[in-house]
Amino acid sequence: MRRPFLRVVTATLAVVTSMLAISGPVLAAPAGADPGVVVSPGMEILQDSNICTLGYVDPTLRVAFTAGHCRGGGPVTDTHGNVIGNMAVFRDNTPDGATVTTDQVIADYEAIVLADNVSVNNILPGGQPLESQQGRVAQLGEPICHFGIVTGESCGTVERVNNGWFTMTNGVVSQKGDSGGPVYVKDGNRAVVVGLFNCTWGTFPAAVSWQATGDQIREDVNTGSSDVVSNVAVNYKAQLLGAH
Repeated sequence: MRRPFLRVVTATLAVVTSMLAISGPVLAAPAGADPGVVVSPGMEILQDSNICTLGYVDPTLRVAFTAGHCRGGGPVTDTHGNVIGNMAVFRDNTPDGATVTTDQVIADYEAIVLADNVSVNNILPGGQPLESQQGRVAQLGEPICHFGIVTGESCGTVERVNNGWFTMTNGVVSQKGDSGGPVYVKDGNRAVVVGLFNCTWGTFPAAVSWQATGDQIREDVNTGSSDVVSNVAVNYKAQLLGAH
């Protein structure tokens, strides 16, 4: 999926109340949220007609991440139409076209504040917990895996590390719908997130760097153009900025 350059920070009143709920009174979840719904990495999500894969999920902050080009109007739902949350901020400058140079900076993330009455965990469909580790980035030639709702888990190696993104080969596959899915390295009985799936450039599946995404989130939350975002509770901002 290709998108022209776009850098936007946006939020709705529902998102702000969800954010404030982290540091204040428990507020009502968006209408339609189902307390029986479990939100976890690797699950299918829908925004308007866009079907994508959820990437990293932080159970403590109750914030989830997917690709920015997956965004749509209205709330984020699961495959059954249950509301799981609302978009808070995003960035997407995925180049429009088949040609991309390795020195281009590619940003493609969306942060979703989760509804108060959905259950949250960080367990991948295969049963491994997906964790975020400060400073962990993809290394050239190392084993790596990706999970998408269409192709499931596929593993290979890091083909090249570029400017805020990287490509994969030797077994990693993807199809439309896998966008935003977690890209991770395995460490014993756990997985460590190193990227969010972006798209395929030529023959190489590509992901944006999780470390670079964290830097972009810090920048967007601190300097976002939206007055709504600038009024987010201070201690929530501190938590989000320290989450990567």
